[in-house]
Amino acid sequence: MAMTNFNSVDEYIAAQPEAVQGVLNRVRSAIRKAVPTAEEGMSYKVPTYKLHGGPVLYFAGWKQHYSLYPSTARLAEAFKDDLAPYEVEKGTIRFPLSEPVPVKLIERIAKFRAKEVAGIEKAKAAAPKKR
Repeated sequence: MAMTNFNSVDEYIAAQPEAVQGVLNRVRSAIRKAVPTAEEGMSYKVPTYKLHGGPVLYFAGWKQHYSLYPSTARLAEAFKDDLAPYEVEKGTIRFPLSEPVPVKLIERIAKFRAKEVAGIEKAKAAAPKKR
């Protein structure tokens, strides 16, 4: 897939092969359902969902798979059994395009990441301010 500067998630999905568009729309819907208050946009040339200015999830379509990012160590451990059939490495979860989209799993991952981001923001707010 050639990387291009897309202005919106709609534009990004529309630029993908037709067979991939439906998959990416299901991924997008799962994330939006799980984290309805997340701000949708583009970052690093891929669809991004942010809460409180921090990234919750990114997703991207590729030739043979689509990916979710970031897969933190805590997330990988919490979803170890659910993610066993998928390739998980270096902060990336890869789902094959040839299999049904695990919508409920993606929703649970998005909710988990939203809680992680909220915890980071809470810790930043509680940290003593530097002068």
